[in-house]
Amino acid sequence: MLSLPNTTYRDEHFIVDFQKQAASIDSRAMTLTRKEFELIATLCSNAGEIVPRDVLLRDIWGYSPEIRTRTLDVHIRRLRKKMGAFGDLYIETIFGVGYRFQPYRATRPFYNHLVA
Repeated sequence: MLSLPNTTYRDEHFIVDFQKQAASIDSRAMTLTRKEFELIATLCSNAGEIVPRDVLLRDIWGYSPEIRTRTLDVHIRRLRKKMGAFGDLYIETIFGVGYRFQPYRATRPFYNHLVA
């Protein structure tokens, strides 16, 4: 089992209660599987830092680096879908490396608005 903080992550839209193993977006409880919660909790507890794929696969699924699987990508896709419009804002893909949880910021950098 992962070692998670004894606190709650909270911002304008997203809440993760590590002790209750619950999350909500815009005051709506998210229905998460155990693995989905472990994944979002791991990313959230390392907010702003890139968490490598192999670390997530090892810590959450117990996979060794030699195992090739798309399960992580499938779980990320499901989490983003459950987070609705905020999914891509909170969970950033770092291609070829891993994923990063970005805390909500009311104003995004200018260059994000240039992407069509």
